[in-house]
Amino acid sequence: MRLPAGAGRWLGIPVVAALAATWKVRVVGAEHEEAARASGRGVLYTIWHETLLPLTWHHRTRRDMTMLVSPGIDGDYLEAFSLPLGYQVLRGATGQDGVAAVLGLVDVLAGGRPAAIAPDGPLGPRRTVTPGAVTIAQRAGALILPLHASADRAWRAGSWDRFLIPKPGSAVTVRYGEPFAVGEGKDGVETATGRLAEALAVLTREDVA
Repeated sequence: MRLPAGAGRWLGIPVVAALAATWKVRVVGAEHEEAARASGRGVLYTIWHETLLPLTWHHRTRRDMTMLVSPGIDGDYLEAFSLPLGYQVLRGATGQDGVAAVLGLVDVLAGGRPAAIAPDGPLGPRRTVTPGAVTIAQRAGALILPLHASADRAWRAGSWDRFLIPKPGSAVTVRYGEPFAVGEGKDGVETATGRLAEALAVLTREDVA
């Protein structure tokens, strides 16, 4: 049984707000986010799909970020949850029929604004980087900022990504990696894809699940 898409707003936000108020959040590598934003270039925040909940909540105060959100009912929930928090949303998916959304994301980044994407979404495989995010950053001349969130105590959904929901009172850690640019041509995309995969692997090394 599916809840209506609007549940992301009228149910999700109060529940997550109450839950998140109990989290003990620690930020590691904040200087990397600061450096990326100070560069004057677009910044593509790049995360694993499973960390959408804590990271969407953590970055809500930025109020300048555009998210690439997949089509379908799960994307409907995320859009309804994200818009009241101050995010802009583009609906589509790399590798599917989301060409207009991808081009829109390139425009956002080329204008020097931040955006966010999950390179293993919307259907996986889990924690596997596909080159779509890197190609977007290359076309926009944007920096890639890898980041991750983990929790010492959490629920995991039975979905393909094992969606992360930190439990009440848990210690949540947000980690930023070093931002980097994508080189030119196919070699630039290949090199940056490998670098992003390695960066995300380093950021997740303390996870136990």
